[in-house]
Amino acid sequence: MGNRSIVSDFPTSTLARNDGGGNREFPATGTRFPASVAKQFENRTSFEYSGVRENPGKRNLRDSTNERLIQVNFLSATSRFLRSSPPWLVLLVMLIHGIRAEAQADEREGAYTALAREAELIEANYSLLKKVIKVVAPSVVHIEANKTSRGTDNALTQVEEAGAGVIMKYGDRFFVVTNRHVVADSPVESIRIQLEDGHFFNPVEVRADADSDIALLYLNETGLEPARFGDSDRVEIGDFVVAVGSPFGLSHSVSYGIISAMGRRDLELGAQGVRFQDFLQTDAAINPGNSGGPLMNLRGEVVGINTAIASNSGGSDGIGFTIPVNMVNKVSHDLLRYGRVRRGFIGVTLDARFTPEKAQAIGLNSIFGARVSSIAPGTPASDSLLKKGDVILTFNGKRIENDSHLVSEVSNTEIGARVPVVVQRAGMKQTVEVTVRERPAERASTNKEK
Repeated sequence: MGNRSIVSDFPTSTLARNDGGGNREFPATGTRFPASVAKQFENRTSFEYSGVRENPGKRNLRDSTNERLIQVNFLSATSRFLRSSPPWLVLLVMLIHGIRAEAQADEREGAYTALAREAELIEANYSLLKKVIKVVAPSVVHIEANKTSRGTDNALTQVEEAGAGVIMKYGDRFFVVTNRHVVADSPVESIRIQLEDGHFFNPVEVRADADSDIALLYLNETGLEPARFGDSDRVEIGDFVVAVGSPFGLSHSVSYGIISAMGRRDLELGAQGVRFQDFLQTDAAINPGNSGGPLMNLRGEVVGINTAIASNSGGSDGIGFTIPVNMVNKVSHDLLRYGRVRRGFIGVTLDARFTPEKAQAIGLNSIFGARVSSIAPGTPASDSLLKKGDVILTFNGKRIENDSHLVSEVSNTEIGARVPVVVQRAGMKQTVEVTVRERPAERASTNKEK
């Protein structure tokens, strides 16, 4: 019969009869079934025979002869039970059924109560996240920068760069900190800064540092809400963080995650690159447009400025890189005070090919450290007890992982500071002191000279 439904109702099973061929016939409809199948439906008042119809309240049986679903209604059996059973038995069955239904209802209610208790614990944490977002949102801005770019055919085209930034206050004036690549090559009148409430304005001046990819936008606005800046030296792997930015131009978007790693260096970023690197790594979703936006801890403090991603798709693959806020503060304050960034310098050239084999040859059992390959005359290193061949293990109390790490530490050290340096020399550890000077402008070269 295919998918055709046939519904037949029978007052009693006495209407079924043998047709002489081993089959049973129900004359009310003329329907014949094998006797083995028809026997199942005697004393039933109704049934449905269908391949597609579903009928709640009916039980499914499978006919072994033709593999069709047979739905059997049990209402008639219940009716006969009520008519033929003594009242006390009917009451007992109804009582048991009621108790069972009440127990099931209580069990379900208990399950909901248990879920509510566990949800409250989770919601308490998420409540903190909501508070962080509410507090920091007024301090985060959306940035749009129109710039002229030269294409592959050497033709000039207009490009709109979208990013984010965070408001800071220095003295009585407000500024926006962001990435240099967001606003590079854009005149101030082509840079629009938008607050969370929709209010927008233009900066009056831009100061930037290409070596760290940090820019500072000067504002003439008043009454803004500056962010609170934390201490990135206190950040640890596993700390929960919140990223706010404008991914794909969607302003003031929020994501969260953890600090996945620290001290990421030697990343290839952009055509010009970023020379001084010491990135935090996070799995908080960072996409194109998040650049310049803040990474914040659960205290609502800025711990970094989101800058780059490692991605095969062009979007977030869970690997984002953030400039530590201590570096941001140092660069920003130098730009404000001096109009340029003053970086530390000690005057050593480092061995970029310092391998584990070389480390083992001088008695080191780890690959940490930066080996001095030469010392320039007339520099802080030449005035100290540092020597060619020394392996610098710690600088100003921080363990040095490699040459790039020493580059970052020296450049961020306060000018004029006298710092202890632990070196490995002739199989022994020694401590020397060196006074950090400002890096001469002409020494801003591509080699790893400190």
